[in-house]
Amino acid sequence: MDFDLAVIGSGPGGYVCAIRAAQLGLKVAVIEDEKVGGTCLNRGCIPTKTILQSVKVKRIIERSAEFGIDASSASVNLERIVERAKSVVSGLNGGIEGLFKKNKVTSIDGYARFKDKNTLCVSKDGQTAEVRAKNVVIATGAKPRIIPGIDPSLLEQKLVWTSKEAIFPEFLPKKMLMIGSGAIGIELASFYNSIGSDVTVVEIADRILIQEDVEIADAAAKSFLKQGIKIKVGTKSQNIKGEAGCVSVELVDKNNKVEKDTFDVVVLAVGVVPNTAGLGLEKIGVRTRPNGTIETGAYQETSVAGIYAIGDVTEAPWLAHKASREGIIVAERIAGLPEITPINLANIPACTYSHPQIASIGLTEDKAKALGRELKIGRSYFRGNGKALASGDPGGFVKVIFDAKSGELLGAHMIGHEVTELLPIFSVAIAGELTERELMAAVFPHPTMSECLQEAVCSAFGCSVNG
Repeated sequence: MDFDLAVIGSGPGGYVCAIRAAQLGLKVAVIEDEKVGGTCLNRGCIPTKTILQSVKVKRIIERSAEFGIDASSASVNLERIVERAKSVVSGLNGGIEGLFKKNKVTSIDGYARFKDKNTLCVSKDGQTAEVRAKNVVIATGAKPRIIPGIDPSLLEQKLVWTSKEAIFPEFLPKKMLMIGSGAIGIELASFYNSIGSDVTVVEIADRILIQEDVEIADAAAKSFLKQGIKIKVGTKSQNIKGEAGCVSVELVDKNNKVEKDTFDVVVLAVGVVPNTAGLGLEKIGVRTRPNGTIETGAYQETSVAGIYAIGDVTEAPWLAHKASREGIIVAERIAGLPEITPINLANIPACTYSHPQIASIGLTEDKAKALGRELKIGRSYFRGNGKALASGDPGGFVKVIFDAKSGELLGAHMIGHEVTELLPIFSVAIAGELTERELMAAVFPHPTMSECLQEAVCSAFGCSVNG
């Protein structure tokens, strides 16, 4: 089989790349050894947001009397929550398969490895076939990182979970330890706390959500503590062992004080490892970094001509929307389109779908100061916003960071109700190189929570009306 492009992996980077390339007239194949959609669709972004929606409904029912609605108390049916998540995933699986057919993308079931730079050996059920392509895109994603020293039997007994098991639980743990406080750890902690688990989050850094602006992370920690989530920062976990059907863990704080505790389940949310093993990259000379990710150039090209890499198999941030954008860049590059804009890793939006939600783009205040920039910083609080008050969830705020001299928007950070839906306004502003003048001149509809975005901008430049 001969193609213009072969894509290894069908996640949000791979399937988008394949479809865009086919739209541009290329003969394309996608090779996938599991269900289409990758980690994001099958055991990541989509099922996580689906189960989080379930607990959002639970919270609304529990507060219904505040809104003048008499409703019975909400009870959790974990099996039905998981069934709904699987149903949403299945529907989207079918949608991607339909898009492949519509765009005449050839879907090949199997595991690929390089024979040479233009030939892939695809194995399935003991059979092997060769796929030849002028160009190859590696979009194999990543898998959850396992802490060194974890006895594999703990994973087999389901006493230690990765995010995969946590998203599709077979039972509700009474007491849970979440190791790691990035987006995945915080989202899962928020979910399990909301359905009745006693959740402790342990983080080796001095605060949770280390990638977020300090003000946002601190506000999030206060909210989570108020909800009953226990948080231990500056703390490492060690000696994770099975003990009478549970898991015992030693928690060591920054003063080396050791506290031993026992949990029904320990969840590992400590990052990911790129899926490069078995691809044969060393055979064809594709260079990787010490952490296993593939080195790429401005247009996702690897060290070998005609071979590209996108998504979680490349450098951080490891986010689905980054992978999708990289997939489009590669497809258009291979097709020879002019004026392709490389991705700017400094301006990738990040969202955490906990309660409350957290969203950010660009530089934090600390990073901007470290670069020596003179700053203007503005804030606007949802407690003064009519739509937020009407929603019954007016907590949180918006923080914006501008270059004082040029008016360039350097970063935007927010925490609150559905703020992940507000962030794209600032994504467009940064991509379009808008200054404070354009943002203040725009007319924002009333009443909307988006008005807080403009108020934050005005606050940075001393002209806020409602601040």
